[in-house]
Amino acid sequence: MSGLRTFEPFDLPGMYDVCLRTGDSGRDATGLYTNPHLLGHVYAGPYPVADPGLTIVHVDELGLGGYVVGTADTLAFEEWLEAAWWPALRAQYPRSLAADPRDGTQDWERVAHLHDARVTPDELYERYPAHLHVDLLPRCQGAGVGRRLIAELVARLEERGVPGLHLGVGSGNPGARAFYERVGFTSVRDADWGSTMVMDLR
Repeated sequence: MSGLRTFEPFDLPGMYDVCLRTGDSGRDATGLYTNPHLLGHVYAGPYPVADPGLTIVHVDELGLGGYVVGTADTLAFEEWLEAAWWPALRAQYPRSLAADPRDGTQDWERVAHLHDARVTPDELYERYPAHLHVDLLPRCQGAGVGRRLIAELVARLEERGVPGLHLGVGSGNPGARAFYERVGFTSVRDADWGSTMVMDLR
């Protein structure tokens, strides 16, 4: 049956596939990675493990075509990552793999990320503690799926009394920034890498 539903464990391979196929500022990142799982390990996998109720997937007749993942408390999520998610990955992917092979692949950047990630308090989290990532394959774009995914996540966060939501959007993806503005996010920080955008849920 097509449509949105809450994450089930069997969705994880499909989520990793979507993460990879949208991982180059919305474009297919398959050619940038020797290991197809690394992007998912960082940006998709931990969220439904930590809080499956805040992962929502979109499925159609071809399978899983998109998802939104989120956490209600970014700081608590970072603490959980440090305690329960990064240690096994750091053992599997030693820091020696974080050296740039200068062949255009980006595996090394993700390995560096999982070793260098730290719990990082931010005053922004007081008002906007939740954050999300949303990814859609091209076949699911332009039909309101992304808007519905975010609306469903926002409703679930509001049920929990979460006051605000933030996300990061890269400077190489202006289409995504325009989309987030249309669904109610505003930019509060701009940097070379991109922008931090927020939505008030109060």
